[in-house]
Parts: sequence; structure tokens; C-alpha cells
Amino acid sequence: MNKLKQLSGKEVVKIFESHGFIVARTTGSHVRLTLKNDNFSYHVTIPLHDSLKKGLIHGIVKDFEICFGKEEAEKYFFN
Repeated sequence: MNKLKQLSGKEVVKIFESHGFIVARTTGSHVRLTLKNDNFSYHVTIPLHDSLKKGLIHGIVKDFEICFGKEEAEKYFFN
């Protein structure tokens, strides 16, 4: 597997929004995104920090993979 990219919170939010997630609310420096489908609703919280730590990005990638698969996640989160 390739190396994780260094991303900001705003960049991650844009990636999720481009895949159908909608900003449900913003509380402080965190954004709650929601993906609604007929059968399910999936929620992700992203901090709006200038640079996200590697462990946090890894957790976000796992959430992304649940919805869109590993190949799609590699396009956006890995070098």
C-alpha cells in the first residue's frame, strides 16, 4: 500500500462531499457529514484542522472504505 497523504480537514471534507456526503452541522472546529441512502444513513465527523495526524487520517480512510471501497480510497488518500 502507498503512503498516506498529508491532508487538511477542509480537503477531507471536499473529498467526502464529492462522493455525496452532505454537511449536517458544524460545531466548533468539527464538521459532521452524512450520507443518506434508502436503506441506511452513515455519519462521519471531520476536524477542520490545518493538518490532520496520520492516525486520524487512517481512521477516516476506514470510514471512506466502508462506503466506497479500498480502490476508491487509494485514489484520494494515498500517494
